Amino acid sequence: MFYQKAAKYWENVPSTVDGVLGGFGYITDIDIEGSKEFLNEILSENKPPARNRALDCGAGIGRVSKNLLLPYFDKVDLVEQDEKFISTAKQLIGDNCKLGTLYQTGLHLFKPQERYDVIWCQWVLGHLHDYDLINFLERCRDALNKNGIIVVKENVSSNELEYDDVDSSVTRPSNLMLKIFDEANLKVIKTKIQTGFPDDIYPVYMYALNSKLEK
Repeated sequence: MFYQKAAKYWENVPSTVDGVLGGFGYITDIDIEGSKEFLNEILSENKPPARNRALDCGAGIGRVSKNLLLPYFDKVDLVEQDEKFISTAKQLIGDNCKLGTLYQTGLHLFKPQERYDVIWCQWVLGHLHDYDLINFLERCRDALNKNGIIVVKENVSSNELEYDDVDSSVTRPSNLMLKIFDEANLKVIKTKIQTGFPDDIYPVYMYALNSKLEK
């Protein structure tokens, strides 16, 4: 029921930047700039991920793929469960040879078919139950290339789990996020808080994760 309710909610959301950002479309440029800074820091590390293939999880209308990932990576795949969002993403991105496969499915069901250097998950993991999120992160972890990373960019609550009945999602506190990463055998290599957002929205954290397991 949790997943069906969320899917129903997004079916009725317009396939626009303002729609996918819940009425906060005006923050998109600040958001992308913050993500670029974080990605540049990751790519400047001692053993950075390659720039061959990236995956955009919960891609919506392709906002992050178009403005962030496609300029950096040779091929970008998208995962998005809403059909109209996928259709809009194709139009928004246009005829770009770097656009890879578009998977229409929910993340709780998604199994990566490729290996990735960067897997980007933004404003979507709150739609997964804890156990499904751990399983999803484990599948992503196993799909990473050498030096590959998972980036999680999410709203973070102050000290307890907060449930949103409207879109059927949860906002997790940082300590729960870290516990989930740990249970998925992922270690945090970098954390940053997005700056420049309005004061009346949740703090947004960026986490760069890689596998604790030996390749």
